[in-house]
Amino acid sequence: MSDKILIVDGEEQLRSRCKVELQALGYDVIAVGDAKGALQTVEQEPVDLVVLDLVLPDEAGFEHLQKLVSAQRNVKVVINTAYPSYKADFNSWIADAFLTKSTDLTELKDTIGSVLRSN
Repeated sequence: MSDKILIVDGEEQLRSRCKVELQALGYDVIAVGDAKGALQTVEQEPVDLVVLDLVLPDEAGFEHLQKLVSAQRNVKVVINTAYPSYKADFNSWIADAFLTKSTDLTELKDTIGSVLRSN
C-alpha cells in the first residue's frame, strides 16, 4: 500500500502538477484547492502527509493547519508556501517541514520522502 498524500493549494496549475509528479513516484494523491475541502478529506479518510499552502482562497494563515492536525492527530505536514515570512511564526513548528514554493518540485519531492521516512 502506498503512502497517501493530500495536496492543499489554491493554485490549480501547481496543485495538478504536484499531483501528477507525486503519483509518478508511486504515491496515492488527493488534491484540493481550499481549506474546507482539506478538512473534509481528512475527516473522511486518513492521509499520511499533507502538503499545505498557508494562503488559500477561503482561509489564510495557520488556522487551517491547526484544524487539520486536530482532525487527524498523527498526520505529517509539509508547509509549501510562497510567503517565507510565515516560517518565523511559532505555529510553523507544528509542521514537519517548511518550504518556499518553487517551480522546481525536486526539493518538495525530496522533503516528502524524508518526512514520510522519519518517525
